Amino acid sequence: MNWSKSGMTLKKKMKLSWKGGMSLVLAASFALITACGTQAPAESNSTAAASSGTDTQAKAPVEIEFWYGLGGNLGDNMKKKIDAFNASQNEVVVKGIVQADYTETEQKLQAAIASKKVPAAVLSANIDWARKGYYVPMDEMIAADPNFKKDDFIQTFLEQGNVDGKQFFLPMYGTTQIMYYRMDTFKENGIDPASLTTWEEFAEAAAKMTKKENGKTTFYGWEPMWGRDNMIDAVMGKGGKILSDDGKTVMIDSPEWIETWELFRKWINEDKIMGIQYGGQGWEYWYKTIDDVMKNKAAGYTGSSGDQGDLDFKIVAAMQQPGWEGIGEGKPVASAILAGIPAAASPEQQQAAYKWLTYFSKTENTASWSMNTGYIAVRQSAQQDPDFKKFSEEHPQITVPLQQAAHASAPFRDPTGGKINDALKEAADKVQINNVPAEQALKEAKEKAQKELDRIAK
Repeated sequence: MNWSKSGMTLKKKMKLSWKGGMSLVLAASFALITACGTQAPAESNSTAAASSGTDTQAKAPVEIEFWYGLGGNLGDNMKKKIDAFNASQNEVVVKGIVQADYTETEQKLQAAIASKKVPAAVLSANIDWARKGYYVPMDEMIAADPNFKKDDFIQTFLEQGNVDGKQFFLPMYGTTQIMYYRMDTFKENGIDPASLTTWEEFAEAAAKMTKKENGKTTFYGWEPMWGRDNMIDAVMGKGGKILSDDGKTVMIDSPEWIETWELFRKWINEDKIMGIQYGGQGWEYWYKTIDDVMKNKAAGYTGSSGDQGDLDFKIVAAMQQPGWEGIGEGKPVASAILAGIPAAASPEQQQAAYKWLTYFSKTENTASWSMNTGYIAVRQSAQQDPDFKKFSEEHPQITVPLQQAAHASAPFRDPTGGKINDALKEAADKVQINNVPAEQALKEAKEKAQKELDRIAK
């Protein structure tokens, strides 16, 4: 699946309230003096206001924490959005808490749920946790919100936040993994990116651009991003499935899977025309991959649409992922990055969190987020935003994710709570890093995944 960057180098607050204490003190003093038969002084202005029914209470804003695993340009842009929201109204104050990445966000949230000290909003989504009641459904809040405009959302993104008929999560932005290439390297090698419509053609181009000295690669023709996602994208383009149509059988050892992953193993470990950066803290591997391209150590890489804010488009350009000969265009996954509201947050905090999350998805805000990050806006109306229209004319790379999303695959919903995805992650490491034949790695992964699937069916 084409998840975006999880975040790069990358509890509950008590509500504060202030009451007109001085007015109450004066009123109490006045009553006491009167009761003692002492002549009362003339009313002060504050006492008069209180007696005339004027509300003298000043209600402090609700403070909430929002956890998100974004760093770099993404983290900077998220902070700006939080600051803008806080400045736009006086009912809610969002305190952004940065995590290393999406995985760490979920790990820390799990601990927070156990301790019942949760953030009010989190850039994370877990279907299994929603079913267990760890997240609150937002349907009632949505129904009471005349500005929600459900039909304006890109429906595939909104639907990804729906669990068993209830809207547990809202899409913050959409993502799909696209390809970024050095324009100078392609030109030097006489390669037209528009001609690279199949993986077969793409591998030939990568081999042509690769440079070797004494049998060692010094310049890679391409760098897929470490992990299962790029290889799953390629499988989807060949017609592969993770589960059978009835949802009872794991299909990751089918020919489409084995053939595709074996090609990646060969390109990386035998032909050495492709390289991967792996390991490290958080998004370290991701930035090392980008650095290889920007520092002229590789011709390009496959990464998130959200990388665009970190790239210099005087050096690189963007294109869609290819398909396969005789089959058709690619079908990489396009998924929504979702946010939810933990159920352990107080009702007041939940309402505040909803206000923040829906602010983020307003037309002008999702449009500006897309322009600044490369992620896909979640509202259809964003494409008609004047600033977005002008920006896309000047920066055509922003339209590549939108074009690819038009023929993308839907993200996989793991019914085992992540066990199938874990098996695929392990298999990808075996293929990419340990040079294990794809058939062996995938059959081992299938056996583990099928056991987990059978367990939940009992």
